[in-house]
Amino acid sequence: MSSVPFPRRAPSQVSAADTSRSPHVVLGGDRVRSVDDYRARGGGEGLRVARSIGPWRTAEEVSLSGLRGRGGGGFRTGRKWLSVLEGGDDRRFVVCNGAEGEPGTFKDRAILRHNPYQVIEGVAIAAATVGASRAYLATKSTFTAEVAILQRALAEMQAAGLAGDVPIDLVLGPDSYLFGEEKALLEVVEGEEPLPRRDPPYLHGLFAAGPQIGWSAHQGNDPGGEAANPTIVNNVETLAAVPHILAHGAESYRALGTWESPGTMVFTVVGDVARPGYAELELGTPLRDVIERVGGGPRPGRSIKAIFSGVANGVITARDLDVPATYEDLKAIGSGLGSAGFIVYDDTADMVAVARLFARFLYVESCGQCGACKLHSGGISEVLERLEHNTADDNDIAELGARLPMVTDQSRCYLPVELQNVVASILREFPEDVVAHLDRVTTSPRRYPLPKIVDMGDGTVTYDAAIARKQPDWTYTAEQRAG
Repeated sequence: MSSVPFPRRAPSQVSAADTSRSPHVVLGGDRVRSVDDYRARGGGEGLRVARSIGPWRTAEEVSLSGLRGRGGGGFRTGRKWLSVLEGGDDRRFVVCNGAEGEPGTFKDRAILRHNPYQVIEGVAIAAATVGASRAYLATKSTFTAEVAILQRALAEMQAAGLAGDVPIDLVLGPDSYLFGEEKALLEVVEGEEPLPRRDPPYLHGLFAAGPQIGWSAHQGNDPGGEAANPTIVNNVETLAAVPHILAHGAESYRALGTWESPGTMVFTVVGDVARPGYAELELGTPLRDVIERVGGGPRPGRSIKAIFSGVANGVITARDLDVPATYEDLKAIGSGLGSAGFIVYDDTADMVAVARLFARFLYVESCGQCGACKLHSGGISEVLERLEHNTADDNDIAELGARLPMVTDQSRCYLPVELQNVVASILREFPEDVVAHLDRVTTSPRRYPLPKIVDMGDGTVTYDAAIARKQPDWTYTAEQRAG
């Protein structure tokens, strides 16, 4: 495999994804049931190539592929690896983020159920590339099916010599939204609560000394306070794509998707659709086609009113259904691709109720380290609840306008920005729903569950009913404890 960059096509020559094809990078074929099955399908070739060409050319190949982080941020994976590879003589670590918790999303668990071996091989390649001293695969203890799958697959891969030379540990954490935030994830790996740190992992990694100015102060394992221990944190889907890229070449991966958003992605579609589900499609597939192909389209006789990419991005309205599902195209319309978990609401939906639902979730999941986040997210949630129940007035609307800009003050993670984005976009795009509640002429026609997925398959989805009883201090009400 050559390290010379392949000839690049000009952006104007790259069209949107061909929706007639169904290429697979991470969900191809039947479920992989053993390491022997994995090897028979070519498993281990990516690690072999990485060992053959060495760390720098491996990182270059990942860079040339254009692979972007699938956890929500879309950061260039190769660039992240190179930044850590170039980062001095401190110890380095790799962490695979399997703490999936974004509402509307079921992609990481789908991949782990389908082929955990490819994820583990991706972790091994990343660890070998950056010279890590240890790697961690972190997921939630409540994901019992995935935990059992990973334990077995990791043991098999280690016995077969396909887990690389760097020790890989499985870390189980709490069922907390912030566990999936990369800086909070490091805290959990170190045995602490999921409270986001101030600095990103590539600047202040695992077991690095120095204060983080949080509820849980600890000194790490390096006396003297100088070691940074830069750490790579990549999502399950991101790392699962790496063995494919190394085995088939960067150009092969680049041939999928679009110029700025190459490759495939596992899309989840839930909500007011005919058939909730997940599927791997090329990036650049029009959003309308994603909803049709993955979720069966809207319910019979209904039309789409709003789509949300999790709860982290602005609302997508019906006028933008033909926008390609890419990082850059969804950003251009004021939203985002996120982790490609799409929540669909049809023309019966009350968007004030949806705004209140999302705001309360983010308020409850806020850790409280940043006073403005907890204070104003709570205030926003309360105003939206009054509005939903037709007891709000013009002063409440003014309060919303005052709190939304302040909720992000001095924040150390993206949660308050998510709340600001999603609530402001709903108020802006659906003023008629707001006015109807102010005029006391409407009530929410139905109860809306928070689409935090517990399980899905065969066209059905189960949401987390307990999340409605979770409190802002991360405890649950008495009836939930009793249940």
